[in-house]
Amino acid sequence: MRKITIEDLEYISLGSTILGTGGGGDPYVGKLLAKNAIKNYGEVTLIKAEELADDALVVPIAAFGAPMILVEKLFSGNEFFSAFDMMESYLGRKIDAIMPAEAGGLNGVIPFAVAAKKRIPIVDADGMGRAFPRLEMVTFTLHGIPVSPITQADEKGNKNVYHTIDNVWGETLVGATTIQMGGSCAIGCYPMSGAQVKKAAVQGIISYAQSLGEAILNAKKNKKNPITSLIEKADAIQLFSGKISNVTIKTEGRWNKGVCEIMGLGQDSGSMMELDFQNEFLMAKKNGKPVAITPDLIVLLDAENAHPITAETIQYGTRVIVLGMKADKQWRTPAGIALGGPQKFGYTEEFVPVEKLNA
Repeated sequence: MRKITIEDLEYISLGSTILGTGGGGDPYVGKLLAKNAIKNYGEVTLIKAEELADDALVVPIAAFGAPMILVEKLFSGNEFFSAFDMMESYLGRKIDAIMPAEAGGLNGVIPFAVAAKKRIPIVDADGMGRAFPRLEMVTFTLHGIPVSPITQADEKGNKNVYHTIDNVWGETLVGATTIQMGGSCAIGCYPMSGAQVKKAAVQGIISYAQSLGEAILNAKKNKKNPITSLIEKADAIQLFSGKISNVTIKTEGRWNKGVCEIMGLGQDSGSMMELDFQNEFLMAKKNGKPVAITPDLIVLLDAENAHPITAETIQYGTRVIVLGMKADKQWRTPAGIALGGPQKFGYTEEFVPVEKLNA
């Protein structure tokens, strides 16, 4: 175990946005909430899953909704504590530790605010190793862990508890009420035992996010280019270099959907890349041919500083670098590909690992 400081949060926030693959929400507001909670209640203890008792109760707390909504509709912070309190009340016992549902963006840092206020540890693990747009798209589903009970709260004080027949119905029902709540809310979900976290979660993801943030922010003092530093740390593949030439984006339900077009520069001059996204980047095509496919990670970076760009903040004319990164091994199994692969999103292409597409 180790203590997470406010300085650590800067690195974790940046690294989580990289792992968000364009989704997960802008972490800025979540980072402010987490920093304020640490200032008020003290540093958060980060523990490994192996440090949990097998019968410990662990609950992921997350933001839920369309990232573009959060540009204008801010969280109050209280909804996350409400979702936590409702889960304890419903289960009739204290929660021993918290964890992120996904490592991406906002959801990579929000749990720190709850952990600080509730004075419980946060587990160095999550259910994705990245961000995905649907509630059932977690490694917990691969291990038969139910999403229910689900607690839901919004900034206005509305609250719900769900017990759904399966994890897909959890997405369907919570997603429907989230739209009525204005497109975003806070949820508690996938309550599980310490033994289940050890078996089903993606391990070490918060520490990994921190190392990615450090690779970028400490590159200058290490006399490295931040993009080169990140590529080395993440074992990433540079897929494309260019300038944003067009972006189409719309909000459907609780998802941001669209396509980002990039005109090649430098070694990619004369080529074009298209990034398809549904909250997260799901398919990268260079001159019409896939070079990275979900569940592998597609990361869009500002070429000037290597900071990740989320789908809802893409701007015409920005010079960018596109990276491909390997998904956690659980996503590369047949069951993982069926749950988070291209067919799940309606693509006809088959999943091919990013390193093979770019051999």
